[in-house]
Amino acid sequence: MMSKDLKLSVLLDFYGDVLTDKQRDVMELYYNEDLSLAEIAEHENISRQGVRDSIKRGEESILHLEEKLMMADKFSRLSTLIDDIKALAENIYNESSTYNYSKVITINSKSILDLIKDNNDIL
Repeated sequence: MMSKDLKLSVLLDFYGDVLTDKQRDVMELYYNEDLSLAEIAEHENISRQGVRDSIKRGEESILHLEEKLMMADKFSRLSTLIDDIKALAENIYNESSTYNYSKVITINSKSILDLIKDNNDIL
């Protein structure tokens, strides 16, 4: 289970573009740069209460979007699934190549590993 701050930082990565520029900037300073409300207020030339309100509205927006779209949750589950598939393919490849079971199994398991490696930038 991840902390609330980490969860909101992750959700900000997924949904930050739907926020107003001010909300996104303030939330990035708060969650990603770990600035205090006072520091953000000074940086943005707004009141501390204005910073707090902007963060709360932004939080509500991105939490609502995640509740409806579940993009971050699906991405996390997909990443775990890919890791599991990779581990299984490595096991199959190692067993098959060690004991010379079947060239097809060896080739296909190697192909799975290559696909994962070649697409690592999106995983």
